[in-house]
Amino acid sequence: VMGLPEERGRSGSGSRGQEEAGAGGRARSWSPPPEVSRSAHVPSLQRYRELHRRSVEEPREFWGDIAKEFYWKTLCPGPFLRYNFDVTKGKIFIEWMKGASTNICYNVLDRNVHEKKLGDKVAFYCWEGGQLDGREQVAARRVHGSFSVLLPAGIQKGDRVAVYMPMIPELVVAMLACARIGALHSIVFAGFSSESLCERILDSSCSLLITTDAFYRGEKLVNLKELADEALQKCQEKGFPVRCCIVVKHLGRAELGMGDSPSQSPPIKRSCPDVQISWNQGIDLWWHELMQEAGDECEPEWCDAEDPLFILYTSGSTGKPKGVVHTVGGYMLYVATTFKYVFDFHAEDVFWCTADIGWITGHSYVTYGPLANGATSVLFEGIPTYPDVNRLWSIVDKYKVTKFYTAPTAIRLLMKFGDEPVTKHSRASLQVLGTVGEPINPEAWLWYHQVVGAQRCPIVDTFWQTETGGHMLTPLPGATPMKPGSATFPFFGVAPAILNESGEELEGEAEGYLVFKQPWPGIMRTVYGNHERFETTYFKKFPGYYVTGDGCRRDQDGYYWITGRIDDMLNVSGHLLSTAEVESALVEHEAVAEAAVVGHPHPVKGECLYCFVTLCDGHTFSPKLTEELKKQIREKIGPIATPDYIQNAPGLPKTRSGKIMRRVLRKIAQNDYDLGDTSTVADPSVISHLFSHRCLTIQ
Repeated sequence: VMGLPEERGRSGSGSRGQEEAGAGGRARSWSPPPEVSRSAHVPSLQRYRELHRRSVEEPREFWGDIAKEFYWKTLCPGPFLRYNFDVTKGKIFIEWMKGASTNICYNVLDRNVHEKKLGDKVAFYCWEGGQLDGREQVAARRVHGSFSVLLPAGIQKGDRVAVYMPMIPELVVAMLACARIGALHSIVFAGFSSESLCERILDSSCSLLITTDAFYRGEKLVNLKELADEALQKCQEKGFPVRCCIVVKHLGRAELGMGDSPSQSPPIKRSCPDVQISWNQGIDLWWHELMQEAGDECEPEWCDAEDPLFILYTSGSTGKPKGVVHTVGGYMLYVATTFKYVFDFHAEDVFWCTADIGWITGHSYVTYGPLANGATSVLFEGIPTYPDVNRLWSIVDKYKVTKFYTAPTAIRLLMKFGDEPVTKHSRASLQVLGTVGEPINPEAWLWYHQVVGAQRCPIVDTFWQTETGGHMLTPLPGATPMKPGSATFPFFGVAPAILNESGEELEGEAEGYLVFKQPWPGIMRTVYGNHERFETTYFKKFPGYYVTGDGCRRDQDGYYWITGRIDDMLNVSGHLLSTAEVESALVEHEAVAEAAVVGHPHPVKGECLYCFVTLCDGHTFSPKLTEELKKQIREKIGPIATPDYIQNAPGLPKTRSGKIMRRVLRKIAQNDYDLGDTSTVADPSVISHLFSHRCLTIQ
């Protein structure tokens, strides 16, 4: 879900992004605050350049030094790094430290509990959830004592375990328990449908499902066990019965100790607040009962550095999700290192990444990265606007959060409510702000910097993908002058290039395809069960390079700007236009809150622009507004970018993580009802509304 096209929003602060440009059209930059640089791991741009140069020119030595900070049961007996990025020279492969053995769970917990004596340090402040509004502190020692919970289910090294849970402590424990015994976890976002869960279970042949009874998303009660049962029934109907389902009693925590699991058949109802769940005898097991029976010790399974750690499914262009596979050793090194340097982590920090663990951001920067550094984090089960729009900032003050990492989607959502819900809170503890999931438009960046950060917190605008495992392009808080909307420079070990359509590397100021020239430790190794798809998707178009699928611009200062997915670049009368650029021009109009632009067939131009615009409260869609928007685009970009269609869109089809589904919008623009997989759409009614209000003629 990383690196998707920019979703532009407008600010409630009145600044429309003019501040981003200085003399001569060069984007204005903000230097790191001196107080941040003084204590930073990387205190200057010169030091960053020295470290980056070494990491690219001597990757084996650079990452070899970092590997020494971790525990290895056996050391790498052969080459530290072997790889092939060129499909014309044979099979694509990447091997970091193959033959070395370790265990990531041992490194992120045992090493901290025993060697670093951090057993009593709070690992998570949790959970700040919906109706229950529970609060709990989970120390590292307590997490460490929970890993034998999977043993009664017969899970062994190499087995796949599906995890379908909200943001509760047991989700982290389930991940680490899998990693400890060498099983692969496949986490499915708890907002996905039973069909999506079934599809992912089947694709990786999971032998166990872990879920919960139910949870609240804001005011909405979600009966997750019911959805899990539906998925398991679908699996059975398709010839793959899952042998075991472990259920966490989340909403029913107050009932613990009220009796044993039911032994009757057929299924009976077990009550918890506001929800009834079915119990499938012979399949379902209560998590808390397994914990009562489990021993205190669970010896780690020593895994090869190149053994798979987890599978995480991400959207594919065909509509069928890809099972991205990450491995133990390289992923561990990369997420630990990116966390330390990108957030400039220090032992006294309280870190908060608002992402759900169902996405790669949650894997890398809620679980593995923070724990590898012995960090204290906030585990957030709620939503930003419930019970009110003060939610995030009140939690920041309560836990004295120092490093805060969220999505531009959330920032734009909260901007609509103005400054007061933010400024009424102290936020004095904040030191570094971060953004993830998409490029942040300059207007939202400025609001984040000026209002949330009070102009004293550097912003790390991170570009990366599910496939990359961790940050690829990012500022460093104490070293990098920031430009609103730019992901700035590559992280250590990352060698970016910009290619033209012919595959030629472009130097200096340039715009084209963003690729990477050599592997970094966190790169995915394959698509689960389909290595050919891995090679075709990421290496076939430009042999010798990893192809991100994103367009990118490099400015005169060498800063990188993500312009959108390449499949969202439009060719209008022979001119390549970025959808993100057009969207940015649209939202600079005071009436427009959000915009999405897709291509539409045109008999003369080949392709023209079809724009969907969501208006701010108090504005009405009209022919006059349509003409104003066209005029604005002509003035901002040029006549070639004038859209032929502008449709009023009270809502846009988005995933539950807030990403606009442009694949669906392209279908709507062409009146094509063959939408493919829409199971991840948060509100399907939006699609019907947009179809029924399509623009039928060129405006």
